[in-house]
Amino acid sequence: MPDTIKPGTILIREGTLLPETLRFESEPCIPGWRLVKGLDGCGLDRKIREAGWTFFCLAGQLGATVFGIDEQKTLSRALEQILAKLESAEFNSLEIMRVATGTSKRFLGVRYVTVSAQSRHIQASVPVFRAKDLPVRDRSVWLSKTHFSEIRRN
Repeated sequence: MPDTIKPGTILIREGTLLPETLRFESEPCIPGWRLVKGLDGCGLDRKIREAGWTFFCLAGQLGATVFGIDEQKTLSRALEQILAKLESAEFNSLEIMRVATGTSKRFLGVRYVTVSAQSRHIQASVPVFRAKDLPVRDRSVWLSKTHFSEIRRN
């Protein structure tokens, strides 16, 4: 487990489809997951958008509190608990939002770590289209809906 888990850290599921032009360094973190090195959530989002893909947040934050002696092992177990909660969920990345750890974090003399994370997903962007891109039979439906919404605004 790398000792670089902090707010902004991104984990990406191994085997995630990524844009060919996207380049970044990563290292193994937890079985099946890689830690992105040198980029936080904002930096990775910018690179993904530049490649024409999207990197969006899924609803809700996740958290885990784990007790233990070794800080890194405890942190690793907290991440494993968060990922286990989402085993069946359709997401391919995770952003660490908060890590509460250190010598001051003890309960009855036992160290504990609290981790909060946000599930995220990387995917190819849905192309934006205009009415002229639609087949002729669909243009009238699209135009009437657009025109109707403009009338309602006025």
